[in-house]
Amino acid sequence: MEKFGKSQPVKRVEDVRFLKGQGRYVDDIAPQGALQMVVFRSSVAHAVIKAFDTHEARRVPGVHMVATGADLERAGIRYAMNASTVTNRDGTGGAAPKRPILTTDKMRFVGEPLAFVVADSLQAARDAIELIDLDYDELPSHLEQAPGGTAIHAEAPDNRAFDWEIGDEASTKAAFDAAAHIVELDVDDNRIIVNSMEPRGAFAEWDGTRLHVGFGGQGVWGLKGELAACFGLDAEDVRVTNPDVGGGFGMKGMNYPEYFMVAHAARTLGRPVRWISERTEAMLTDNGGRDLSHRAALAFDGNYKITGYRIDTVCNLGAYNSNFAQHIQTNLFARVLMGTYDVQTIYARCQGFFTNTTQIDAYRGAGRPEAIYLLERMIDRAARELDIDPWDLRNKNFIAPAQFPYKTVTGETYDVGEFTRVMSRAQDFGSVASFAERRATSAQAGKLRGLGICYYIESILGDPSEHVQVDFNEDGTATIYVGTQSNGQGHETVFAQFLSDQTGIPADKISFVQGDSDRIAAGGGTGGSRSVTVQTNVTLTAVAEIVGAFSAFLADHSGMPVNDVSFDDERFRVAGTNLTPTMLEVAEMARDAGRDDILSFKAKDQIPGRSYPNGCHIAEVEIDTETGVTEVVRYTVVDDFGNLINPVLAEGQVHGGVVQGIGQAVTERVVYDSEGQLLTATFMDYAMPRAADVPMVDFDFEPVPSTSNPMGMKGCGEAGTVGALAAVANAVQDAVWDRGIRQVDMPFTPHRMWDLLNTPVAAE
Repeated sequence: MEKFGKSQPVKRVEDVRFLKGQGRYVDDIAPQGALQMVVFRSSVAHAVIKAFDTHEARRVPGVHMVATGADLERAGIRYAMNASTVTNRDGTGGAAPKRPILTTDKMRFVGEPLAFVVADSLQAARDAIELIDLDYDELPSHLEQAPGGTAIHAEAPDNRAFDWEIGDEASTKAAFDAAAHIVELDVDDNRIIVNSMEPRGAFAEWDGTRLHVGFGGQGVWGLKGELAACFGLDAEDVRVTNPDVGGGFGMKGMNYPEYFMVAHAARTLGRPVRWISERTEAMLTDNGGRDLSHRAALAFDGNYKITGYRIDTVCNLGAYNSNFAQHIQTNLFARVLMGTYDVQTIYARCQGFFTNTTQIDAYRGAGRPEAIYLLERMIDRAARELDIDPWDLRNKNFIAPAQFPYKTVTGETYDVGEFTRVMSRAQDFGSVASFAERRATSAQAGKLRGLGICYYIESILGDPSEHVQVDFNEDGTATIYVGTQSNGQGHETVFAQFLSDQTGIPADKISFVQGDSDRIAAGGGTGGSRSVTVQTNVTLTAVAEIVGAFSAFLADHSGMPVNDVSFDDERFRVAGTNLTPTMLEVAEMARDAGRDDILSFKAKDQIPGRSYPNGCHIAEVEIDTETGVTEVVRYTVVDDFGNLINPVLAEGQVHGGVVQGIGQAVTERVVYDSEGQLLTATFMDYAMPRAADVPMVDFDFEPVPSTSNPMGMKGCGEAGTVGALAAVANAVQDAVWDRGIRQVDMPFTPHRMWDLLNTPVAAE
């Protein structure tokens, strides 16, 4: 058996309880009798707070607490939400205004928390909220990704949060000056609202000495540290748990003010307190994604080799820096800025701006989908303008297999890659050769059909180290404790299956524990597609320790040298004896011998390097010229994920990512009015992709095992979204190109497409 596992398409064991409605989410497990919290939020996008009157709200029967930002300050809580900043072009740091738990001076976006009420019931809390009297002077709203307007923060008087760059501006200019061909394009990347199936929620309880906060998130240790800092507690006096989590997508990877509110209320009242977001509340306050615009250019020599790449980006941060926001369109974007192409001359500048809108932060892919979307739109445009086949243009510029390991111009070291091989497989699998026939059939039905390509690569992010614990239990089972956190990916199946593959312990005898800071020493949580590579790597370390300890025990037990003991991934064998115990049987022998010291194993390890999943997406769209309705009618993906534990789960991850990409490209549109009011704050106004919007996804693997981890794996959680955006957009551009339409931007909603098709095109 290979050390990377058996690659078996095992069905997800957790789905049984999920499909039966037996999942245990935050709102299911909040303590009985917990008080209910409701948050009083800003109804305007920008205003100076003059006066706050909560007296009538405090008198509502059943109300136990009404707290404003001033009340928190009187209680000694002046904590600011955590956020990191980038270094500007001039060497200074990005603007870092304080984001309080409850604002006291200004309202900066619709939905910003101003106060909260804790009561016996939701109705009592809502009644009290209605009685809070707020007096304010409204200010003009700033909504543009541009300098100017009324300052949202004193730290950024022109509303510019940062001005960042990477690359060599002078050498890039020289490359463009010497270019045989230059292709330029403006590209918008529209804002989305994440809309996880389970809204954010949290509960808190305080026993007089220890604080416990349960919340729906993507890891527990970040919040644990922030809660300890906020309330002046020792870390061991804070417990944080994640139960089942109904979707995260990056949006639940950081902390929010409500988690600190429930904690403060529970500590103050000595009663458990719970909060769950309503859907419109979530749409107003959850961190959004994307929302940036580019002016980009590619330089080519006479043989159509790319000689330079130049990008000028502006991005929207919303009203505050969220936790990772300044890094998303800068450092994380740069990880795959040049994609799979052999180019060493680039210059990119990115400016981030504060606006009177909800914060922007990580959304499935976090910077990498944005970078690949721009690059693959540029490659498609270059192929059209230079009149070269788009497949040939990509092949001509791919990094060749002999060039690996390949250090990119932005500092990544790609370990392996066979991009031409993967793309050729996609061409065959997607029946590209017969596309002209399908286009002719669509034309007979009065529809425009287009084919779009995207070749993506992703850089796996997050802490390269991880923790694991494996316990052998008295009932003859084992338990694996992991530092990652599932929010829908199937970790309960994957990590039990992997441990089973490496130890021979039946998977149904392995229980799985995650998301509890009391039961797991430390961990990196889940994000950046890191989980499978880091968690399996450290599990291999733990298995090696188990095998070593059990081998020594068996040698001592049998009176044989330890070198005569071997393990074949299913049984131990002791040379010269008939001993062939399984791992569980050795554990039972050790327990009977009083060797409890070898029945629990903790390990920490770090992968040698990041992995780089890559692949080819091919989308085909049909556009109804009479209605503007754009449908994705055919979709093909061939991915290189290296070695796989469970192909079925990997395919499911890609399906979900593709759907989210199609959603952003075709249906999802965030609209703010001129005063900063969100006009798309319900599912009546914000169109999530439905089953009818998504075709069957034809999916295949073309693995090139990674050399950066012992399993040869490459993460897959975000890959579907990274590839989907440009594939769909390029297909739409292909469909309308012969009509003289040269600029298409997501989302391709019916109204936008109808308007585009019916607007006269200027002669070229």
